Amino acid sequence: MNNEKVLSLESLIIGYEKGGHNIPVYMPVNASGRRGELIAVIGRNGIGKSTLLRSIAGLQKPLGGTININGKEIREYSKTGLAQNLGYVSTEVVKVNNMRVYDLVSLGRFPHTNWYGKIKQSDHEVVMNCLKMTGMSALADTLITEISDGERQKAMIARVLAQDAAVMVMDEPTAFLDITSRYEIVHLMHQLAGEKGGTILFSTHDLNIAISQADKIWLMLDDDLKQGSPEDLMLEGSFDKLFTSPEVRFNTDDGTLTIKKEERGSFYVEGTGSLKYWTEKALSRAGFSITCEKTPRFIRTPSDKCGMWVLVNGNSSREYSTIYDLVRELTA
Repeated sequence: MNNEKVLSLESLIIGYEKGGHNIPVYMPVNASGRRGELIAVIGRNGIGKSTLLRSIAGLQKPLGGTININGKEIREYSKTGLAQNLGYVSTEVVKVNNMRVYDLVSLGRFPHTNWYGKIKQSDHEVVMNCLKMTGMSALADTLITEISDGERQKAMIARVLAQDAAVMVMDEPTAFLDITSRYEIVHLMHQLAGEKGGTILFSTHDLNIAISQADKIWLMLDDDLKQGSPEDLMLEGSFDKLFTSPEVRFNTDDGTLTIKKEERGSFYVEGTGSLKYWTEKALSRAGFSITCEKTPRFIRTPSDKCGMWVLVNGNSSREYSTIYDLVRELTA
């Protein structure tokens, strides 16, 4: 079941019409998403991430190609049928006076109700279950205007879950959230993709979150869209093409970004574990390279967090109680 393609884009051309002319904003896209996958869409500003997501969601007409959900082209769905198979969350902040969290989530059931739009007991049970899955049960009767941005985003995810759609599309779901809330939201999305067996597609500018949480990445480069696991894209050097500035370097060893700085020299760091790791990180940030061969001048890290950092220089040495003090001395 997990190998089943739920979402498939074939020669998709995204863009808009202006003055009777088609204006493409990106080259033809060929990409797919399978059941249970969390897919991150990454690319520079203005490359067309939002246009791509809006096209997939049926909110913007493609200029060519096809979008298939569960083996059916989206143009063949009725509006209700598409809403039953696809849910969309935009970057817009929802703030509606006198609307409870429960009311917002229950909107997701409308594609499944009769023409009266009445919520039945079975719909109520679905809404309550979606609130539980997103950790929002205790806030069901709270007004949307009285909850935090992170809680509001969870409520929006619960609304899309209530649609019981095969595909969930989210444009920058972690925008405007603090770093803890960002990881909570994306972790929740990853969890829900696995539990619900759907395909969740989201755009983000946070490369670290995408690399650490997504099952697959759609990487929108200037000359092509690459898709694959974060690790595969990293090993083939695709992420390097995201950064055109000579001052920014992508480290394929650990998936981090560094700013190139003036070389101050090199150091051997003696030690183990996290104390050694963070000492080397601080030295690298300060412009020092790390060597694997021990030299007369080197740094010895503490054996525990209560110890001292030692700068050894031949037969002499100096001690420092923090990494900050050590680096300040070296860069003075």
